[in-house]
Amino acid sequence: MCPIWPLHLIILYLLALCPLWVICQAVPDLTATFMPANLTVNMNEYEYIDFTVTGTGMQAGDQFTLSTLNSHLAAADWNATQLTDEHVQSSTFRGRMKVTGKFLGRTNVTLQARRGTESYPVKNGFPVIVVRPERVIDTIFVSSVATFVSLIFINFGCAMHWPTVKNVLKRPIGPLIGMCGQFLFMPLMSFGLGFLIFPNNPAMRLGMFFTGVAPGGGASNIWTFILGGNLNLSLAMTSISTLASFGFMPMWLFSLGQVVFRNAQIVVPYMRIATFVIGLLVPLGIGLAMQRFTPKIAAFMVRILKGFSTTLLLFIIVFAIVTNLYIFELFTWEIIVAGMGIPWLGYCFGYAAARVCRQPHEDALAISIETGIQNTGIAIFLLRYALGQPEADLTTVVPVSCAIMTPIPMTCIYIYQKIKACFINRRKHKKMLEEDITPRGDSPQPAIISTADLYGKSGKGLDPDVRTDLGNDNPEAGVSVAN
Repeated sequence: MCPIWPLHLIILYLLALCPLWVICQAVPDLTATFMPANLTVNMNEYEYIDFTVTGTGMQAGDQFTLSTLNSHLAAADWNATQLTDEHVQSSTFRGRMKVTGKFLGRTNVTLQARRGTESYPVKNGFPVIVVRPERVIDTIFVSSVATFVSLIFINFGCAMHWPTVKNVLKRPIGPLIGMCGQFLFMPLMSFGLGFLIFPNNPAMRLGMFFTGVAPGGGASNIWTFILGGNLNLSLAMTSISTLASFGFMPMWLFSLGQVVFRNAQIVVPYMRIATFVIGLLVPLGIGLAMQRFTPKIAAFMVRILKGFSTTLLLFIIVFAIVTNLYIFELFTWEIIVAGMGIPWLGYCFGYAAARVCRQPHEDALAISIETGIQNTGIAIFLLRYALGQPEADLTTVVPVSCAIMTPIPMTCIYIYQKIKACFINRRKHKKMLEEDITPRGDSPQPAIISTADLYGKSGKGLDPDVRTDLGNDNPEAGVSVAN
């Protein structure tokens, strides 16, 4: 055996590895650095970013290309240039790219070195966050809705019958049912439904849960009035649930809320809730004062309440859709089901629970509407505090979907009531016409004239022929005598 037997194996391995080492030296090993290190850009806006590529393996004629992991969210482009000998000698390439935000979300811009038909990745991507800009139309929408809602609550104050509200508070069966639905059923239902619809998306589950723990919305009073429910009960329940939300919302947010999204820094918006309470109670107080001191104006406000309420609902729905058209791109079947599930299940539970407790239809309708309609504004506010951008805007698609789906059952019931009333009125009108056309009888009834009418007090002035007819009891005379 050759004494250097193992050495020839080592030599063979070295001879085989040397070409591989030469090839590896030719492969670019590049790293990119960006200034700034990341970018937050508004939708439909762009920024210029400087970058530097350093490393080994550059060759004259190589090119750099840009690509975005999700081209739907952002786009990056630049005027590509070939590497020169100067770039190769310095092992450095500097360039500038243009990054355009297209839609909400997070993505990365990456570079590749291209040599002929081969592409080589460049280390370090560039993170891009696309957010929604603050617009004037958003401020106009919020301000106008706040103004109109204040006016509608003044109308409610004018229409409120305070003795009835006192009776509701003395026998608080309806408010207790509403409280159970609002602060027990709705949070637990939204918690379970969130895990069922979004098993792998905790941010969306948080959006559902925040919508479920929010107090009842002011639209519940409007719909209760339009559909013929107990308005006084609805107003009392809204006031009670809003005040109770100071305790129940923190309880749910710091218990199940932590389970849904442990890393979220949840901040309970006490000031927002307090503002909502004041915004509810002050207009109601103004309306009650008008009811007492200016009864004629209060009566006029009550007369226009139904038309004004309907107009306000249409305004909110149409304006909200127009100002947030971008969010419909996020709608999927899961978002639609979530938006339907929260209010519609609340309606069903509230009405069923009220009827089981033997509440009249008007009270059950008010309880059902109060349970199903959520204050999605507070839910959106919570999400903006709990999450950073763009997740805050992305997860608000859940309460927005809920707000869009909420009035659909109420609108269907309203249309049904109108169609039913139309048929009933037509039937009554037809019946009245038939009664007017029907003949009274074929032969006239004989007139009954008393003897006092015939003779008067003394019996004077009676025609002799009439006396003869009466005396003969002639049936053809057409006159009968009342005894």
